[in-house]
Amino acid sequence: MVHSRLLSGSVLACALIAAACGRTQQADTPVATATVALGRADAAIGTPIEMTYRFVVAQDAPKIGEDDTVFVHFIDTDRELMWTDDHQPPVPTSQWKPGQTIEYTRTMFVPKFPYSGDTSIVIGIYSPKSGARVPLSGQSRGQREYEVARFNLHPQADNLYVVFKDGWHETEAAEEQTGVEWQWSKKTATLTFRNPMRDALLYLQCDQPVQGLGEPQHVELRVGETVIDSFPLPAGQRELRKVSLTSAQMGTGETVDVTVAVDKTFVPATITQLKSTDARELGIRVFRAYVQPK
Repeated sequence: MVHSRLLSGSVLACALIAAACGRTQQADTPVATATVALGRADAAIGTPIEMTYRFVVAQDAPKIGEDDTVFVHFIDTDRELMWTDDHQPPVPTSQWKPGQTIEYTRTMFVPKFPYSGDTSIVIGIYSPKSGARVPLSGQSRGQREYEVARFNLHPQADNLYVVFKDGWHETEAAEEQTGVEWQWSKKTATLTFRNPMRDALLYLQCDQPVQGLGEPQHVELRVGETVIDSFPLPAGQRELRKVSLTSAQMGTGETVDVTVAVDKTFVPATITQLKSTDARELGIRVFRAYVQPK
């Protein structure tokens, strides 16, 4: 925060001139009305929530001159920030037009967080360059952030749990992002979960963050000998796979094993540009695995 005593006379003069020219009024004009619809009102740790974002651009909206970021904050009952899901909207904000509606759905996984209870979702739009926030219409909490939804968070139930069984390295966590964890696979690895005895949807969130591996890795998911999903995984953003499983594919056993196989692995220590001493054989990085009975 810049204290008022540090502001020079020229800066104050510029601020007064801007106000006189109506720039302050324009800056306070809401760009859009923001709403978020949730796929569920009750969620456990580790579960996915489908979040549909809707921005209705005002007819008199001032143009946003750069591609801003949508910030999404998850707040507890003490108004403390727990985790975030900041992202770029599919239509860049610099391309938003008066009267336009921008709507899209993202899947957000509730991270491992030591909290149960009412959870508020607060969103806004800010410039990655300056940090300045864009005014919106909605239930304001001050500082140009807006409460758009709530849900109840509770501990994870055993029947929702997917076990990283064989072929995985130890769990790692991001220091800068609360609740973000992952495990690297080997060439083949196994996920295990309790058989729901009915059709289900398997969520798998993974990525390959290492550039310079040449062609994208090819990933195959199998139940027994049946291939349930197959896809290329280039280096870059996280991939979220949603794979439909039939009760017939999962069989009648108490548990179901899903094999995660990659066509090629790598050793970080052998890639010069990584400057790493990590001698592990790595496949892909998996953040979330979840099974939702239908």
